Amino acid sequence: MVRPSQLIHPPREPAPVRPAATVLLLRDTPDGIEVLMTRRSAHASFAPNAYVFPGGRIDEHDARAHAVATRRVTQSDLQLTQAIAALRESFEEVGVLLAHDAEGRPVTPEIIAAMDRSTAEGTAPFADQCAAHGLLLATAQVFTFVHWVTDRDLPKRFDVPFLVARMPEGQTPAADETEQFEPVWVRPAAALERHRDGAFAMLFPTWRTLDRLAAYDSVDAVLQACSRETPLFVSCPRAGLLGGKESRYMEHDLPYGELALVCPDGQIVHALDWQSEAPVALLKNVQRLTAPNPGVMTGPGTNSYLVGDAATGYLVIDPGPNDPVHLQRLWQAAGGDIRWIVCTHSHADHAPGAAPLQALCTTPPPILGLASAPTSRPAARFTPDRALADGERLHLGTSAYGHTLRVIHTPGHAANHLCLLLEEDGLLFSGDHILNGSTTVIDPPDGNMNAYLASLDRLDAACAEWEAEFILPAHGHAIASARDAIGRLKQHRLAREARIAQAMRDCPDGTPDDWLPIAYADVPSRMWPVAARSLAAHVERIREQAAAPDAP
Repeated sequence: MVRPSQLIHPPREPAPVRPAATVLLLRDTPDGIEVLMTRRSAHASFAPNAYVFPGGRIDEHDARAHAVATRRVTQSDLQLTQAIAALRESFEEVGVLLAHDAEGRPVTPEIIAAMDRSTAEGTAPFADQCAAHGLLLATAQVFTFVHWVTDRDLPKRFDVPFLVARMPEGQTPAADETEQFEPVWVRPAAALERHRDGAFAMLFPTWRTLDRLAAYDSVDAVLQACSRETPLFVSCPRAGLLGGKESRYMEHDLPYGELALVCPDGQIVHALDWQSEAPVALLKNVQRLTAPNPGVMTGPGTNSYLVGDAATGYLVIDPGPNDPVHLQRLWQAAGGDIRWIVCTHSHADHAPGAAPLQALCTTPPPILGLASAPTSRPAARFTPDRALADGERLHLGTSAYGHTLRVIHTPGHAANHLCLLLEEDGLLFSGDHILNGSTTVIDPPDGNMNAYLASLDRLDAACAEWEAEFILPAHGHAIASARDAIGRLKQHRLAREARIAQAMRDCPDGTPDDWLPIAYADVPSRMWPVAARSLAAHVERIREQAAAPDAP
């Protein structure tokens, strides 16, 4: 857990969330699915003129209206209440009523016209009106598609499932002309294109939901995908600044973890633009300065980290390439007070800057790490001033206050790779072992897949022991939910290995060049030369396992 004392922005309490429900009314057309949307009032206090789906708050009557609702065996009480609220809002806002009589006959236009859509005080509750006309709501045919919780930065927040249902035949949407206007049927892809062109304003959850909906070619396919009674995703977005403007992200988006680290309460103050001119403060005791070496293998560049503060002095993790301007900026950010320089491994984008940075310091700090193995490439030779022992602790500060980094040997990407865990704040500095947005290359003979997977297990155990929630990689933004990220990465590696093993079985007389396009068919061919290195590591591991005495 990050110490509150190290947070850059004072904590604040986000607005409480209120229960709500929204429904996407769907219909099939020769051109694909269409969804019903309406335009919000131009005078609305929130999102004026935005196109939305019918929906609103769950009111006190919805939970008491189960008697006029139909129900699936697997539908929970909460899901039923949410479906009732969504159908009520659909009726009030666009005049569409998903209901039938006791014999299953669809509601007639005459009954719909006789019911009061008004929400004014004194109007009979929606459920009472349904009961008076002998109607049962078709809530058994309403399913949860996705689930959103409003961003933490907004003054009004809702906990809202986005439900889906088939549009009933014989009904025509008619907006209430108070809150909603101009009902329109639109294909998800068309709505997204118009939104990108600036002609169809939508809120972030709306267009991200449409983006997911666009993957389906029929209403039946959508309803089938929702039949397990769990949303396809649950998201509470976060926002940062990109190009000086607000930009929102879901949990699987690359910047999300960094926003959770720097602005846990949702303040929109953190700049996400990649630059190499100035250090980026992640916490009071952690700064990142990205080297100006972007590329296919380095992403936005190599992240050099400064851990510490003016009272304790600083430790530098991965000074990066021998770039004099970058090293000068690192030295200046530390005020010249660098106590240690640690290289996570000896690759050319991580370690060459160590000695030149050391030379800038009045009191030269020791360069720490592990010496490169004989298996390393000539361009990756490295010898530290002192080798770091597995489990060793590097402490900045006093016994009462400071920053303690625990060394964890993690061979796999390189034989001399190590990671560092900041104990007091639960931060894992992962070097190249774990990256944000890509998987690291395992390049034999210095790289080894067995060692890599075993090191992932070690990092998972360390994160569990120290309650580490965030990973700070050598390339890319910070990663949240550290143990989940490690688990997904291991699962991905094993799934890739299964595909390689299958390719080897299908082409027993083949070569790695034959297996590569089969096992990496989902990867752009321009990346195959890089993927070939990791394929070689997987093949080596597969053959070792097959040759083991207890192999099946």
